[in-house]
Amino acid sequence: MTKTAEKVLLKGNHAIAKAAINAGCQCYFGYPITPQNEIGEFLSVEMPARGRVFLQAESEVAAINMLLGAASTGTKAMTSSSSLAIALMQEGISYIAADNIPAVVVSVMRAGPALGYIFPSQGDYFQTVKGGGNGDYKTLTLAPATVQEMIDYTYKAFYLAQKYRTIVFLLADGLLGQMMEPAVLYDYPYEEIDNSDWALDGAKGRPGRWIGSIHRSEEVLEKKVLELFKKYDIIKQNEIEYKTLYAEDAEILITAFGSVARIAQAAVKQAREAGLKVGLFRPITLWPFPEKELYKFATGKKLILDIEMNMGQMLEDVKMSVSGQAKVEFYGRPAGFYFTPEELLEEIKKQMEGLK
Repeated sequence: MTKTAEKVLLKGNHAIAKAAINAGCQCYFGYPITPQNEIGEFLSVEMPARGRVFLQAESEVAAINMLLGAASTGTKAMTSSSSLAIALMQEGISYIAADNIPAVVVSVMRAGPALGYIFPSQGDYFQTVKGGGNGDYKTLTLAPATVQEMIDYTYKAFYLAQKYRTIVFLLADGLLGQMMEPAVLYDYPYEEIDNSDWALDGAKGRPGRWIGSIHRSEEVLEKKVLELFKKYDIIKQNEIEYKTLYAEDAEILITAFGSVARIAQAAVKQAREAGLKVGLFRPITLWPFPEKELYKFATGKKLILDIEMNMGQMLEDVKMSVSGQAKVEFYGRPAGFYFTPEELLEEIKKQMEGLK
């Protein structure tokens, strides 16, 4: 199919699963946890039907290590989970990053801390973007805001993982995972990456290879980490993605990501209809964060209003990026209380009154 294909009604989690199949995912490992269970449920039928591997692991710890093993052979592989279960994967995530393994991890966030509940939340920004495992590493993170983007950025996650031999997170939340809206499922649009020069595919007719993260020499380990960060610098130069709406002439600039950004977009449009100069800056790559781009748009603004479905996590990156160019305020709610455009419009008006 192409992008001209007819739109169909898709649930967000199903959109991810279907896109993973189209992207050429050969192995899926996971363990059930809401609100992302439909991904594994769908793939449990569709992967074996295509001669591919679906395996429900005995735990999240097992799933992330199975992902590490499969991906080290050059095979396109994925896992998906949520919040407290992603926390259990952090050691394996650090190993994948250290070993330069291309792997895709889908995190459909739920409310916390700890067990919390299945309510939608954005409380795992720190967990994903800052990295919960040990050592110096980064996780390339994409944040979709619509069901269509669940498809688009699942495709891109597989491509970037292979291109840079890195772990890539698709970070959504329970609202996006469970909602249904029209979307177009089209063919995987990216070139395939040749991984024959590093993959552990059996040393037949060639010298053996080794992938590992233990280095008993300080010099060797330092060189390895510095090489990782050279790769991260290349990613920063080439893969930053964001969107804006009415950002150029805005007096107040809203920053938001994921599902909250689409609600904020509706509020910004209502504000414009009311004659208020409000704009939106939406990071899509949460790492690398569009620091320079936000700095540019923040310059000359009266206020930056960061809105998140948490108690202020992306806020730290917003403040660092704005770097004193404008005042920064925060509006958020935890525990699954998502916003309405009308609520956000009232907050915008309140902030504008405070500027007078």
